[in-house]
Amino acid sequence: MSAGLPVVGIVGRPNVGKSTLFNRLVGRREAVVAPEPGVTRDRKAAEAAWRGHPFLVVDTGGWSADGDTLDGKVSSQSERAMADADVLLLVVDVTVGITEPDARIAAMLRRSGRPTLVVANKADSGARDDGRWEFNRLGLGEARAVSALHGRNVGDLLDQVHEMLGADARASAAEPSVARSAGGSRSAGIPADGVDDDSDDSDSPGIPDAVEDPVEGEAVAPGVAIVGRPNVGKSTLFNRLIGDERSVVHDRPGTTRDSIDTLVETEAGPVRFVDTAGMRRKARVDADTEYYANLRALRAIDACDVSLLVIDAAEGVTAQDQRLAERIDAAGCPIVVLLNKWETLDAEHRERVLGELARRLHFVGESPVLRISALTGRGVHRLVPAVSAAMEAYESRAPTAKVNEIVQLAQSAQPAPGGARVLYATQAATQPPTFTLFANRELPATYLRYLERRLREELGLARTPLKLRVRRR
Repeated sequence: MSAGLPVVGIVGRPNVGKSTLFNRLVGRREAVVAPEPGVTRDRKAAEAAWRGHPFLVVDTGGWSADGDTLDGKVSSQSERAMADADVLLLVVDVTVGITEPDARIAAMLRRSGRPTLVVANKADSGARDDGRWEFNRLGLGEARAVSALHGRNVGDLLDQVHEMLGADARASAAEPSVARSAGGSRSAGIPADGVDDDSDDSDSPGIPDAVEDPVEGEAVAPGVAIVGRPNVGKSTLFNRLIGDERSVVHDRPGTTRDSIDTLVETEAGPVRFVDTAGMRRKARVDADTEYYANLRALRAIDACDVSLLVIDAAEGVTAQDQRLAERIDAAGCPIVVLLNKWETLDAEHRERVLGELARRLHFVGESPVLRISALTGRGVHRLVPAVSAAMEAYESRAPTAKVNEIVQLAQSAQPAPGGARVLYATQAATQPPTFTLFANRELPATYLRYLERRLREELGLARTPLKLRVRRR
């Protein structure tokens, strides 16, 4: 979350349109929405702006009275958002009227003393506006009738939010109508068109300096995506890394439905950790929410600088772990493999898992492999140094003279078959390191792998992807 910005929390029972309103306020489809209740489970935050003043919007899962199950953990996240917000938006359904959960949430908000606006959502036309008066009985002031789906009356709502934020909102300066997530993406504040979805429901080497935002000149911290199959411990690890219970953790697979990120100050500098939904193979994805959650996870992989592939060591390295590693490798970012729940294995089981790792993930080269316990914290302290080393290699550049020396020595030790020869070599790019080889004829794939291995060894690039391009002269 962005320090210093006023916070607007969106709360309410399930399926009243909280995530649709969240997407409307930030100006893009940031949160997964679907017709069934309970899609949103974790707190999700993004920056928005109104009348040139930025603020932070926090989406929450639906609150319910059950405190013993997964729903209870989601409700706990919602209550924490209530405690942290400067202004709260209590979203209710104007087509249904006051329900018992609405009344119980309103009682909690009255006791908290937090400034609160009642948002009577799904007032898609003026004919439904009169339904808002019923919600005045909640004791939180006059309700506002809006349609988060179509954007109706949302501007008036934001005017009132701006007034309630008062000096906090006016103290911050920003470009007009710009929304910015923790990841650095931008969009216009309130979109002109509607959102399609209609209901609510996720002493070590230093990390390279944060890159500058090309539009605003702001520094963007390097991103680290936590990916893996469902129920392997990603959210437990995420919470341990950020030192807070941001993600709901439960033994039910698929608990995380959306990607959420948090900026963390580490001993090696600021890092943006991104928790993603567990990814299954396409044939097993049987719901729209899981489909869109997978898309968000893939987007996080493509946007991040390093991916942490979490594997459940108790289950071993599966075919889906292999497919995910292949997808990360294709994205071109470094991989750090985490064998979670390592403390639960005996010596024989550990030997078998390491054998599976070498066999199934051989293509990731010498990527770091850490044996950890996200639950107890064992081995987690080694994660940031491993990420730092991987990013350093990912962004490294070698002098052309050094690259040619390595290639020539490699050719002298092992000439290519058929008279093929590399005449000249240079590093063409970084992220990942990319080398262009100018050759007199086509080089066999086996010989290219040999040259790649030599470049990795001599330049210290074992922990990062590497690309070779051959051009014939």
